[in-house]
Amino acid sequence: MRTITSLFILWAFLVICNPVAAQVTEKEFNLDLWENGLPNTNGIDRTPFDDNIQNYKPSLRVFLPPKDIATGRAIIACPGGAYAGLAYNHEGYDWAPFFNKLGIAYVVLKYRMPRGNKEVPFSDAEEAIRLVKEKAKEWNIDPTDIGIMGSSAGGHLASTIATHIKKDLRPAFQVLFYPVITMDKSFTHLGSHDNLLGKDASRELENLYSNEKQVTGETPRAFIAFSDDDDGVPTPNGVYYYLALKENKVPASIFIYPSGGHGWGYRTDFKYHTEMLQDLKAWLASF
Repeated sequence: MRTITSLFILWAFLVICNPVAAQVTEKEFNLDLWENGLPNTNGIDRTPFDDNIQNYKPSLRVFLPPKDIATGRAIIACPGGAYAGLAYNHEGYDWAPFFNKLGIAYVVLKYRMPRGNKEVPFSDAEEAIRLVKEKAKEWNIDPTDIGIMGSSAGGHLASTIATHIKKDLRPAFQVLFYPVITMDKSFTHLGSHDNLLGKDASRELENLYSNEKQVTGETPRAFIAFSDDDDGVPTPNGVYYYLALKENKVPASIFIYPSGGHGWGYRTDFKYHTEMLQDLKAWLASF
C-alpha cells in the first residue's frame, strides 16, 4: 500500500511539474529566410536542399518564451562547422530551453556554406537580423536588444557581423564560444580559412576578415569562452579579440576553462558545463 501511495505522489508531482517545464518554450516554428529568392549563390543552393550534403536551406528556427517571462531580449545563434557544415543541434537548438527560461527569445540560423562565395553566409546572417527586427513587435522582442551568438566558425560569422555590419543592423551584444576570430594563418583554424576565403587568399583579404583588427568603439560588448586545451581553434583567437575590445573601451568578458577541447556547445559532458552556464547567465544579467 505504501508503494502505491508513493507512486501516486510521484505521478501527481510529474503531472503538476510537467506543464511548467513544457512552458519554458511557448512557441517554436521555422521561417524561410529568403522568401523572394536568394540574393547570391554558392553553386548548389538552387537544387533541392539537403542537410545530408550540407546544402542548407537558409532559414530560422524560432523559440519564443512565454509572454509573462519575456524580457524583450533575443539572441540569434550561428552554429559552427568550419564553413563546411552546421552543428545545429548542440551548438544551436539544444540551447533553446536555457535562453527561454531566462525570458530570452532564441533564434537559430541555418546559413548556407560559402563554397567559393564568401558573401553567402554573411548575407544570410545579415538578413536574419533584419528579419528578427522586422518581426520584433509580433514576437514581443525589443529591436534594440537583439544579440548574436556563434560557435567556432559560427563565432567568426557572428564576430564578422558584429564588426562589419552597418549600424542599423548591428547586434546589441555578441556571445562567442571558442570562436574563429582571425584569418591570420599562424593561429586561425585553417579549415575555416580555406573554406571561407580559399587557400590562396591575399593578405589584404585575410586582414579584412581578421576581426581582432576590425574592432572599433562601436563594436558590441562580448562574452567569449574557450577551453585552454582547444587544439582546433587556438585560444589566442579569443584573447586578441578581447584585448582589441578593451583597447576600444568595449565591455567584454573572457572565460578560459582548464580543459574541454573544442566544440562542446551545450553538451552536458563538458566538465565545466554548469560553470559556463552560470558565467553566461551572470554576464547576460549585467546589462
